[in-house]
Order: sequence, then C-alpha cells, then structure tokens
Amino acid sequence: MRRFLALATGCAALAAGLLSAGSNAASAADPIACQRPAPDNRVSTQLHCYTPNDIRAFYGLGPLNANTTDGAGQTIVLVDSYGSPTAAKDAAFFAQTFGGPAPDVDSVFPLGKPGYKHATGNGSGTSGPTSADGWAGEASLDVQWAYAIAPKAHIVLLATPPAETQGVQGLPNLMKAIDWAVATYPAGSVFSMSFGTSEEAFAGSSVRQQFAKFDQTFQRGLAKHDTFFASSGDDGSLGVSRAHHQTATVDHPSVSYPNTSPYVTSVGGTQVQSGWTWNPTSDVPFNPDGSRSAAYWSWIPGGSSEAVWNETWGPIGTGGGLSSVYGRPDFQSSVAGVVGNHRGVPDLAWNAAVNGGVLVWHTYFPEISGTAWGVFGGTSASSPQVAALTAIANQSRATAGKAGIGNLNEVIYSAGFANATTFSDITAHTYGTAASGVLQDNRMWEYAADGSVHPGAVPGFPTTTGYDLTTGWGSPKATGYIAGLTASP
Repeated sequence: MRRFLALATGCAALAAGLLSAGSNAASAADPIACQRPAPDNRVSTQLHCYTPNDIRAFYGLGPLNANTTDGAGQTIVLVDSYGSPTAAKDAAFFAQTFGGPAPDVDSVFPLGKPGYKHATGNGSGTSGPTSADGWAGEASLDVQWAYAIAPKAHIVLLATPPAETQGVQGLPNLMKAIDWAVATYPAGSVFSMSFGTSEEAFAGSSVRQQFAKFDQTFQRGLAKHDTFFASSGDDGSLGVSRAHHQTATVDHPSVSYPNTSPYVTSVGGTQVQSGWTWNPTSDVPFNPDGSRSAAYWSWIPGGSSEAVWNETWGPIGTGGGLSSVYGRPDFQSSVAGVVGNHRGVPDLAWNAAVNGGVLVWHTYFPEISGTAWGVFGGTSASSPQVAALTAIANQSRATAGKAGIGNLNEVIYSAGFANATTFSDITAHTYGTAASGVLQDNRMWEYAADGSVHPGAVPGFPTTTGYDLTTGWGSPKATGYIAGLTASP
C-alpha cells in the first residue's frame, strides 16, 4: 500500500535535499518565496510555502484567529497507519503559531497502540527502514491542515499498526479501524484517507470481491450521513503491479483504491500560485552539485492562478484516470462522455503542490526528521482540507436542521447542482518558456542522463474545461461550496 504523503511517495529524499539546499539565506536581490516561522526561521528564495491564512484566503475563507468557529460541533476522522507520538502537541504549537483557537485532537488506536520507540515501527522488509517516521509526517500533515480549515472541529487521528506500506496487513487494518470509527463517532462525521493501493497490485482476480467487502464499511457510514474522502495519489497516471513489493510500474495508466470506490469522494491535486507566477526557462531542475537550477525554479512576483498539479522535478503529480475494477456509477452518467463505462477519478481537487506546499510543524522521531517546520505537499494535503471544508458545510447544514451531507458524489454530479458557483474549473496553464511549464495533464515525466526531464512513456489524462480525470469538477470555492451543500436536501 502506498502512502500519498508529504512530498509524495518515493520522493522524500529528493525533496529533503530540495528543501534544504540553499534555503537558509536570501540575497538582497532575491525576493523571499518561503519564510518558515520560529524557531526554524529558514528562508527560501525559490521554493514557495503557505500558512493557514494564505490557503484560507485563496479558497475564500475568513482569517484564522482565536475566535474562528469553523467546524464547531463536527467530527473529522483522519486515518493513518501508525499515527504520530507527537500529533496533539505539534498541533497545539501549530495553532499557537498561527493564532487559532486551541485544537481538539484525539489519537485513537482501536487495534492496539504502537510503542513509538522506533521510527521503523519495530518492523523491516515491507515496513521499510523509516516507515513509522513517514507515517508520522502524514499524520501531522492531516491533523494540522484539517485544523487549519476547520479549527473548532473535533479532530480524531485514527491510527493502526503496523507501519506497513504494501497492503498485506496495512489496508485490512485501516479498514477495520474505519469500521470501528463509523460505529463510534456521531452521524455526519467526515473521514479523510491519505493512502491507497494500486488496483492492479492488490489481489488479482479476487479484487472485486475484496473491494466489495471493504466497501461495506463505507456504505454503513453513508447510511448515517458520514462522508468519505480519499487522496487520488501522487504518481500521476502511473500504477504498480503486485510484483516486487509494488515497485514494478505497469505500462498503461492506472489508479488506486480506496479513492476509486464509488462510495468515496476522490480528491485530486492542483498547484496554487498565489502572489507569485512560475517562470521556467529550462527543463533541468537541478545543477550537477544537487542545488536547484535557477532557470527551472525562476518565478515572478505577483499573480494568482491554479493549475493541475504536475511537478516534473519530482516527478510527482495528481493521480487520476479510469478504474479497472468499478464500472461507471449512476452518479457519473452526466460525465459519461469523459469516463465511458468506468468509474472515473478524481471527483474534485485542492492544492497539492510542493512548490507552493503547506507548513507543518514536526517533532516526531527527531533522530531522523529533526524538529522543524516542513513544507509538505501531495494529495494527502488535499484530502484532509477538503474534508474539513465539508465539515464546515455540515456545520451550516446542522444550523438549518439538516443531517450531514453523506454521499457527496450524488450531490456534486446531480443535474441541479450549481457547479459553476461551487467549483473553480481547472484548465490548462502555461508558465514560462520551458516544456515543464505546460501544465495540461497528469503524465509523469522522467529524467535523462543529462539531468533534464521529459514526458514519460505512460500517457496521462488531459485537464480540460468542465469535468476531467485530473481535477474532477475543480477546486471548491468555499462560500459557494458551503452554500451549495447547505441547500442540498
């Protein structure tokens, strides 16, 4: 099972170098792209980052302050393998730094609490050498950015053993925990899942039966007006086979579960450029010494845009495409011209970029990750934020005497739903003069021997006007989204 997490699966080492190289000082001639808060205080002149108020303003929410009531009375359940030993403490520091109300965060372990003595999760092999550390980063991202959008919600970090990444034990354990949470938390709870396994990697010919069994959990939740969100993935149209611990890439577009489940709303990724505009003139992201290439990372102050997430330096980008397991659900009949006879994903999208990532405070496993403000991206940043925005909509619905929205897909695909006022349609954008700046699909790129990047062999799906297989209906406009869901039956 793949985590869709901070800086994307498989890219953590590259991203760590990206974030630290040349980021401790800025010359007078270079405008600041990212200023990390105290006690970190590092500055980058090439890599951009966002605070809660940056993201809230871009999507149309009011400023975060001690009196913010967004999410009051609602429960958000964030599902992660292993969890984090410092989730609540780090969330409290995050809230203090950005001036929000005290967070209400619980960590629960229905299948047993890990010891947190080792960043490996006491495992090896499929659990990986630093798997628990990676999951702790995921948990911190989920908790802090669900809080950033809905700071008065009750946030539950639902954690499971082991710190496992291949789906052999991890996915069944996660689904058992979700089933427990559906039975435990109030009607109308909102769930966010930042993990997935390639459909073709799970279990061969029995995949439909196994997914159907898992889907019963989602159906039980929908029956009590719960809503489920899942990240669409960070590998574009690429998928992996079951062979070699899911390291063998298949030669055709592929998608992942659980975001393909028709009972789950799939969240894809965009790149928000707010107050800056990327201006690449080269397709070489890094210099021979590993530092960032100025021509690739060049930007111009000013501007506001939102494009499909596809960062060729990673390469990382939004998952999306057509399910090989599920046929087209009835709610997608309105977009049959795009999805054909298959379940198409994602359903909507939100900022997921690393260049334009979100700030996360972390103190877990300091022997590996240190104690610092990290810049995180991935569709695992998108899903908890959209879940939190939906919790605000449920708060509004409760005021109107209505139950939680429940099956969101049936609402946003319905003929009477005002998509134009609810979503910002994401279309193709061109930045600078390099090929990397043409953001028009979710095709993953590859590195050549000379350090340049070029489109890979597996095609992606185009980003078009209206619904598409990279950003769905687009990104929510907070005011219109909340109003639209409040007005729905």
